[in-house]
Amino acid sequence: MAFSRLLWATVAVGLLGGAGVARAAGMPQLNPEVFPPQLVWLAVSFLILYLVMARIALPRVSQVLEERQDRIESDLKKAEQLKGDAEAAERAYEAGLAEARAKAQAAIRAANQAASEKAQQDLGDLAARLAGEVARAEAAIAEARDAAMANLEAVSVELARATAERLAGFEVDERTARAAYDAVTRERQ
Repeated sequence: MAFSRLLWATVAVGLLGGAGVARAAGMPQLNPEVFPPQLVWLAVSFLILYLVMARIALPRVSQVLEERQDRIESDLKKAEQLKGDAEAAERAYEAGLAEARAKAQAAIRAANQAASEKAQQDLGDLAARLAGEVARAEAAIAEARDAAMANLEAVSVELARATAERLAGFEVDERTARAAYDAVTRERQ
């Protein structure tokens, strides 16, 4: 606090014309006799500082700012490009996913259709095989029936001969027994 009072007192004395007091206090900058050389050196120092700033420092600062602005713009362009690439990749992914789903649905439909066709073919083959087996079975039954009927005729003729021999006591020849069998079967039809 005492220092600031002393400083103000010195400034006041210097301004009021107390050059001798300022010189005694050791502050030549407040001496009006040395103002012109101080102003010259102030102008020279200001000019040198201005030239250094204008020629060296400010261009470098300007260059740094331009580089920073260019870098920012480049980064923004790159970010926009990457965003566009990401959106394109997302669209491609969605399109690929939709295509894969469509292919999967088509494959499922094709598999279902193939399975249905295979089942129909197997059913047709089974029906044909069963029809063949039924036809063979019917043919076998018809053959067995015909054989049985043929055998029935022979058995009936033999039975008629044996019955006549046992009941009547006389022997009937095979021709007569067959004629009797034919007459009886004609009556039934």
